[in-house]
This record gives sequence, C-alpha cells and structure tokens, in this order.
Amino acid sequence: MVNAPTPTPHYVRASAVGVRFNSLVGKLARLGISLAGTAELSVRGRTSGRMQRIPVNPHEYDGARYLVSARGHSQWVRNMRVAGGGELRVGRRVRTFTATEITDPERKAVVLRAYLEKWGWEVNRFFQGVTAKSSDAELRKACADHPVFLITVER
Repeated sequence: MVNAPTPTPHYVRASAVGVRFNSLVGKLARLGISLAGTAELSVRGRTSGRMQRIPVNPHEYDGARYLVSARGHSQWVRNMRVAGGGELRVGRRVRTFTATEITDPERKAVVLRAYLEKWGWEVNRFFQGVTAKSSDAELRKACADHPVFLITVER
C-alpha cells in the first residue's frame, strides 16, 4: 500500500513590502495606535520559547472574540496550537488570553463570513476568491485553509 503525500498546508508568505508594513502596524499597536482595530499578538514560540510578535485583526462576533489567520497555517498559528494562548497589546493595554481552535466547519464558516465582512478590504487577497458574499459551501471549503481560534481574555 502506497501512502499518498500529505498536502502542504495553505500559507501565503508576506512579500518584503508586506513584512515592512506588518512591522509598522505592529509598532503602531505597541505605541497605542490601532489601525481599524488591529492589535499586536504575542505568542510563545514552540521551539525557541521566546515570545513572537505579529499584528493581527482580533474579531468580535456574536459576543465572542476570535483570531483568524488570513494567510493560512502560519508560524503564529503553529505556535498558538502549542502555547494555547498569548497576549494582545495596544499601547499599554495588554490582554492575556487562552485560545481554542475551532474545528467545526459550520461554525468556522459563520465566523469567517463575519470576519470577511469586516476585514475583507484588507484580507480578501489571501482567500483565493472567497469573500463575505460567497456561498456557504465555498466558505466551508475555505475553512481548511484559514485557522480560527476562539479567545477568552483573562480578567
């Protein structure tokens, strides 16, 4: 019996300009300037043990908070799966949270649609033609490529 190769998880690497832009957005969040609701995510690296920082678009939907990886199965996603939580920062305000990955495609599709309604102007290019106006079936298909975490902020 021959094992089929495991498909490479979807990930859209940032261009050099994208890396610089993300660095700027992260620095602004550290200074307390949030662009349209962005925050800086800090999550412990799964091999280095050091805190890794990246700007994210925290999303609130139906009374819950989520982090969606628009670019796919990125390093912060892999780190989050191991760490189980992290910190969100805007200026001096740091919110520690725990994270649970959403695996149910139906629930994920609903969150992705709401996320794309709010953030689509910024992230649609990473969703391979899927938008907030796509069918339920198209959104469910995109779920495998875009991890979603329910976050619970510690008080």
